[in-house]
Amino acid sequence: MATVRMIIVVAVTWVVLTALFLAPSALPASWQYYIYSPASVGLWMLAMLCGPVIAVFLKWNWIRHG
Repeated sequence: MATVRMIIVVAVTWVVLTALFLAPSALPASWQYYIYSPASVGLWMLAMLCGPVIAVFLKWNWIRHG
């Protein structure tokens, strides 16, 4: 059961990060270069790797004990 909860935490973290990454696409095209710059995309990819680890650490009590 703990493995299922861990998978849920990781999946929800990835969905939230993806939604936050795609949210500014509704802005005007002139803004998108600044929002989707190589630096921000790199930071987003780093967050996709580190975010689930941090989320699992923060939710560890719920993952283990329910």
